[in-house]
Amino acid sequence: MDQKDAVIIVPARLGSTRFPRKLLYPVKGKPVILWTAERLRSEAGGLPLYFAVAEQELQQLLEGEGYSTVLTDPALPSGTDRLAAANRAIGAAKVINVQADEPLVTASQIELLRSVLDRGVDLATLATPFRREEDYRNPNKVKVVCDVRGRALYFSRAAIPCDRDQQGWGSFPAYWHLGLYAYTAAFLEAFTKLPVGRLEGVEKLEQLRALENGFCIGVGITDRANIGIDTPEDVEAFLNALSTPATA
Repeated sequence: MDQKDAVIIVPARLGSTRFPRKLLYPVKGKPVILWTAERLRSEAGGLPLYFAVAEQELQQLLEGEGYSTVLTDPALPSGTDRLAAANRAIGAAKVINVQADEPLVTASQIELLRSVLDRGVDLATLATPFRREEDYRNPNKVKVVCDVRGRALYFSRAAIPCDRDQQGWGSFPAYWHLGLYAYTAAFLEAFTKLPVGRLEGVEKLEQLRALENGFCIGVGITDRANIGIDTPEDVEAFLNALSTPATA
């Protein structure tokens, strides 16, 4: 099998606690996952695009629209495990991971992920500056702090770093972590063999397993925070974004 350099793989499953079967939820008559697929088709910059699906229902929908899929075990514990399983069939050296419920990803974000991964890190991810204190204080908005080289020191749901001298939340470099990643194939295989980390178990953040085991995470800073569809309420925000020219 000839090894591909870089591909995009989108892990997808229907089991969502907060928004059951959200990937099939119709927005203007089109399922969420097809909004993401069409966006990626236009923004991927020629990179091969695959969907690592857990259910035949998703596979049939996507393949019916001309997309490539890899059917993976529904029992896999995480999206990262699903990516690794799919890439064993695809055989890419680098994997860019876009979430199936992120229908507004941009070409510049995909390219930034690739460039950060090429800096010699094990995996790359993106973050954006906080613009509102309420987001910074929100435990559902994951924070990341980095070293001077742009490598992640820690991710947390807590408001980090601690503002001991009360300088004001906007006076220090804390970023909102976005759920976009790029991995080397070697990292993906190693990661899936690791047990759940102690910090990961507390924060419920999978990327902490990588840090706790000594892997290096490069962080690219983007000026744009994407809209992910995690709840029914997020659909309204997505509809509003569709009517804004800047999202095109």
